[in-house]
Amino acid sequence: MNDNATSQADQVVASAERIQKLNDIGIALSAERDANRLLETILLGAKELTNADAGTMYTVTEDHELKFEIIRTDSLGIAMGGTTGIPINFPNLPLYRDGEPNLKMIAAYAALREETVNLPDAYEAEGFDFAGTRAFDSKTGYRSKSFLTVPLKNHESEIIGVLQLINAKDPNTDEVRAFGPEDTQLAESLASQAAISLTNQKLITDLKLLFESFIQTIASAIDDKSPYTGGHCHRVPVLSDMLMRAVNDSDIGELKDVNLTEEQLYEMKIAAWLHDCGKVVTPEYVVDKSTKLETIYDRVHMVDTRFEVLKRDIEIKMLKRKLRAVQANTPEIIPQLEKEYKERAEALDSDREFIRTCNVGGEFMSDELKNRVKSIGARSWTGPDGKAQNFLSENEVYNLCISRGTITNEERDVINHHVTATLKMLNAIPFPKHLAKVAEIAGAHHEKLDGTGYPNGLVKDQMSIQARVLAIADVFEALTARDRPYKKGKPLSQALKILGFMKKDQHIDPDLFQVFIDQKVYQDYAEQYLGEEQIDEVIAEKIPGYEAVTSDSA
Repeated sequence: MNDNATSQADQVVASAERIQKLNDIGIALSAERDANRLLETILLGAKELTNADAGTMYTVTEDHELKFEIIRTDSLGIAMGGTTGIPINFPNLPLYRDGEPNLKMIAAYAALREETVNLPDAYEAEGFDFAGTRAFDSKTGYRSKSFLTVPLKNHESEIIGVLQLINAKDPNTDEVRAFGPEDTQLAESLASQAAISLTNQKLITDLKLLFESFIQTIASAIDDKSPYTGGHCHRVPVLSDMLMRAVNDSDIGELKDVNLTEEQLYEMKIAAWLHDCGKVVTPEYVVDKSTKLETIYDRVHMVDTRFEVLKRDIEIKMLKRKLRAVQANTPEIIPQLEKEYKERAEALDSDREFIRTCNVGGEFMSDELKNRVKSIGARSWTGPDGKAQNFLSENEVYNLCISRGTITNEERDVINHHVTATLKMLNAIPFPKHLAKVAEIAGAHHEKLDGTGYPNGLVKDQMSIQARVLAIADVFEALTARDRPYKKGKPLSQALKILGFMKKDQHIDPDLFQVFIDQKVYQDYAEQYLGEEQIDEVIAEKIPGYEAVTSDSA
């Protein structure tokens, strides 16, 4: 075989190798999910295919400018942008100046004209402004010569970026050469693949942002519907993420084998945002029920009116008796009548204040207090229709005798139904594969490890680790929340004490509880969301159910 034939054979082999590299780069682009690495792969791949010494990757901004994303110059050791962590402080290149196309800058020209520009020598090129390039060369001793500038066009024929390669080198002599036709073809082919990858990446990012915005809109809708629980929807995702990341770093019990990926953490984040979405169907008067007698309005004011009516009646009765005493010339009994009236009026005021106090609700109501409510309710009074009736209706007595808080058992069932509604809503959404467990995680945040939770009475083995984390986050946030109408946020020590009893009762995961205490997740959360008055001293050893990790048990 003569030298000419050998040279042709080498060229064929070299071309085949470059095409194979192009295919390999294309495969890498399709698999890449990180935007910075994607841009870097495009530029480095193009440099390798064309054996270029330098290159720049630009993207088109919404303001019609070219933004420097990646810069590489091998011979000068320059590497900026991308995964280097070194910021590029160069100003963006405007595509228009004073409303006119900026055709003097080669990168802008390629973007505006939507065509590849191949210059053998920039210094000899006409029609372009290379003043900045010359200044750079003068400062660094570099010689920018051959330029290959390729626009990136997406599927909608929009220019989304520009790939610029500088100083192609001869593979044998390392001398700077012009970019040849094959270089141009390979660069344009790569630019086409790159545009597809960048577009797909942007579409994925945009859809992700759209999805997250929609989710947060639901949380905001709950916030607008009930300012007492809306903050809950925003804080639970934060706390659950804190605890889950602590679990990733833990080697306690079964958790030593748990190491969720960022994708799985994101799945739990979405579930946490959506865990109370079913509350959109819960009536406001139940969600916002700040007193026992509240429905659409607080009925205690009606009860107040009845007390005033009773006071009016006994006053009228007393005045009539005084008048009769005067007419009967027995004024000596008037002081006694006034005394009796005063005592009865004060008793009514006392009963009214008692009812007001009961209406507020609390942690416990004794049988003695309930019996007093029933006794007051059984009194007779004359209503607007002129008929005698019980002072308190059966429903009013029932509500005023609520033992804890302000919610009746029936109203609690209505509130608890939000989990069933959440599951129904989320199961109707065709989540992608990486979010397939959102409904399971969100729908199990009121389940307990011993099977006594709701809505499905699940036990530990039926709940994912994410669901068990969310359950703790949900409880702890509720215990410490400062924006509830019916209670003050508990200090850390009390909230952890309650959490400890829940651990002892097998309501929450013991290993997660251990991590929550050992890694002081509660403290990190408290510093962000609790009031100063709530952040008291926590002595771990005094928390019920807590077992300190010793060197023997570790």
